[in-house]
Amino acid sequence: MIGGVSLKSAILGDAKASELDKLKAAAHQFEAVFTRQMLKSMRDAKLSDDDLFGSDATDQFREMQDSNLADQLAGKDAIGVAALLVKQFEARVSKVAPGATSAAAAASSGAATSSPDGSSG
Repeated sequence: MIGGVSLKSAILGDAKASELDKLKAAAHQFEAVFTRQMLKSMRDAKLSDDDLFGSDATDQFREMQDSNLADQLAGKDAIGVAALLVKQFEARVSKVAPGATSAAAAASSGAATSSPDGSSG
């Protein structure tokens, strides 16, 4: 079972947050899920079946502990998956919308070519 991701989830719902901040939050959440799955796979390998105090309660506690560890590792950029994802997608997110670029270019060219008295110059 994979627990809910609580790492920086408030940023994703914030309308005022920049696209880059949302990308970073999503990348950290992905890293947390990835790390949680990796830890779960390592626990499932059961390299030692010599668990003297093993029980369902112990397994559940270890799963919660692994989930917390995964969230902490993702928050500290310990593995680096989030940084690579941000690096990969940063150029796509930082681009301005095509309509905004042409409107800004037209406004700046119009301001540069006309003077207050109406003559160009």
